[in-house]
Amino acid sequence: MSFLIFFIITVFIAVIQTAIPYLVNRAVVFGVMIPERYLKDETIKKYRKHYSMSVGLLSIIILGSYIGWVLSNERLENQIALTGAIIEFALIFISLSFYLYYHGKTKQLKQQNQWVENLKPMKVTDLTVRKQDEMLPWYVYLLPILSTIGLLIYTMLNYDLLPDQIPTHWGPSGEADAFTEKTPISAMQLSLFLLLMQIMFLAIHAATKKSGIKLSATALESSRNRQLSLRKYSSWLLYIVLLGITMLMSYFQLMTIHPEIGEGSVKILIPFGFLLLVLIGTLIFAIKVGRSDKEMETAVEAQIMDLDEDKYWKGGMFYFNKNDPSIFVEKRFGVGWTINFANPLGYIIVFVPLLIILLISFL
Repeated sequence: MSFLIFFIITVFIAVIQTAIPYLVNRAVVFGVMIPERYLKDETIKKYRKHYSMSVGLLSIIILGSYIGWVLSNERLENQIALTGAIIEFALIFISLSFYLYYHGKTKQLKQQNQWVENLKPMKVTDLTVRKQDEMLPWYVYLLPILSTIGLLIYTMLNYDLLPDQIPTHWGPSGEADAFTEKTPISAMQLSLFLLLMQIMFLAIHAATKKSGIKLSATALESSRNRQLSLRKYSSWLLYIVLLGITMLMSYFQLMTIHPEIGEGSVKILIPFGFLLLVLIGTLIFAIKVGRSDKEMETAVEAQIMDLDEDKYWKGGMFYFNKNDPSIFVEKRFGVGWTINFANPLGYIIVFVPLLIILLISFL
């Protein structure tokens, strides 16, 4: 089971990392803003192709080696899991290394060819675009939050049914493999973690809903389509993942109170089903958003360009702009959102709940 889980995750990482150059915002190449009129430059096409071929080929070699290593001899579950985790991080590191290399090459290409010289930067605003926004309303998050509050109450009402050792971690097979002494805090710990995560997800949703909708002056229709697609599908993905986490962690909590519900294959199927839900949902999201601005032809005026915000992006990955009130902005490399690191509210939304979870763990 460990091999199957890590193999599926590794394949997913390899596919996404290989396809990323063709899923990002059309006006951004390896974290560098390129004027619309130069997006079909042959050198840029070559950089994208070489990145994808390199990452894809290395991924195949690494996956093949992993399969061969597992099949060559009988391996322990913890050996398979540890090696699988190392491979996942190795793939991310490899793809990041290639990204940084081509980020530097693209930035150099842009400067050498003086692509932004003699082009007038322009910013456009569409006052009607907010009315077209199809993000989920905030109050849908009340359902999982209320269910978790109910689970907390149910846990304390059935405190006497809990075992003396409370599970705190479950392995790939669904079996608990770490425990702590029974106390009121440890009995509620899992549900408290879940509640904090739900509040964090709600805050992220609210912050992304209020984030600015950045449109392109040279590709108005395609940029509008991408922004609306990003907001709509990320909203749904975030909520679906939250529902999956809620069901998974609630199941583990109820299994601690009533062990009989964990008998048979159900304790394997539920975590595996959650994994597939997240991976398939993420893949659909990446494809939907990635293609949303690629199917429209754009007629570009010769002397205009979008505002060049490269100076706010460190390495094309980390966004620092104190003049932008948005807490979250679209990633430049990848599909989804990243924090505006110059806005302290982003740290509060993401890191404070994580610090509280760590604090509860130590207590």
